[in-house]
Amino acid sequence: MRRGISTWHLLLGMGLAGYGLALSFGHLDALALPWLGLLLIAAVAVHKSSRQDLQITGHLLFIVMTAGLALHLLPGFGNAAILQHVRNAPDTVPYSLYLNLDKPLIGLWLLLACPWIVGPYALRQAAASVPAIALATLAVCLGLAWGAGWIAWAPGLGPAAALWIASNLLLTCLTEEALFRGYVQGGLTRQGGIAARCALPASALLFGLAHAPGGWPWILLAGVAGLGYGIAYRRGGLAASVAVHFIVNLAHYGLFSYPMLVR
Repeated sequence: MRRGISTWHLLLGMGLAGYGLALSFGHLDALALPWLGLLLIAAVAVHKSSRQDLQITGHLLFIVMTAGLALHLLPGFGNAAILQHVRNAPDTVPYSLYLNLDKPLIGLWLLLACPWIVGPYALRQAAASVPAIALATLAVCLGLAWGAGWIAWAPGLGPAAALWIASNLLLTCLTEEALFRGYVQGGLTRQGGIAARCALPASALLFGLAHAPGGWPWILLAGVAGLGYGIAYRRGGLAASVAVHFIVNLAHYGLFSYPMLVR
């Protein structure tokens, strides 16, 4: 018990320290403080309370907050623009890169309030499950996209590649896997019965729908990729699903037209 409590306080301290630095450097202003407070209240209700009604309220508050954070609707967060409307090649769709301060709060909250999302897997077990699943997911997803003419072979890194890689791993893959695989798939699996049987397809479907702004090709590809990430989560926990997600994204970015060809 003491070990779990110390880990919880360590994560809380790291999160508060990081966002305290962001506040001191002007990347976070006072308008963000109420949202941070609500997330902290929700985390305490879910992780520390023994009352089921408070736990449910905490989860519902988090779900509402997640929508606002993921869609960048909540004021107070200075999401710095690193790249805006750049193209890796003349025939690709332009993309932007932001160092978001709002969306990563989703992952931090989940690690604080729901530590079970990590899964009961040793790092060696997680690592062993990654190569085969990553290769299969790459072959299906990028093969489908290539065959459909949505991407083309175009090896090379775009501008600010190091920042893209760090941002994609820490701000995108970790946050999205904590939410869709850890919280949704893991949460449904914990319920048992029909919920557990629906956990993998449900998380993949929601992951696909979350990519709806990119159009139906992104919904399809993200949904298929979500199945691969979900299998990785089943076999190796959160570390495995994050690794597979990052490998797929990195291969797409470094080897093919990114994010897709102009149609």
